[in-house]
Amino acid sequence: QVQLVESGGGLVQPGGSLRLSCAASGFTFSSYAMSWYRQAPGKERELVAAITSTSGGTNYADSVKGRFTISRDNAKNTVYLQMNSLKPEDTAVYYCKADIAVRTYWGQGTQVTVSS
Repeated sequence: QVQLVESGGGLVQPGGSLRLSCAASGFTFSSYAMSWYRQAPGKERELVAAITSTSGGTNYADSVKGRFTISRDNAKNTVYLQMNSLKPEDTAVYYCKADIAVRTYWGQGTQVTVSS
């Protein structure tokens, strides 16, 4: 029933921008914190950004602070990740995550490639 569907990934040049979206369904979206993770080839999946259920608080990985912004629109059941000043090291599959009760839910991921 729970579904998380990411979109907005693609190929972008260094210094460029992308906005990722995660459309959520199957649960009371506004009641839960949401987060974005990423996984690059040969690396562990890492937390990129997180946001509280009310948008009252956000947290970011040190590597993306000042460049990425997480936001949510509870009326649209959607969480966003605005990515600016992209670097080649940002290349990864980006995943939307929700922790609901004792279970973690993941989207299918969207590929972001930063290359000239």
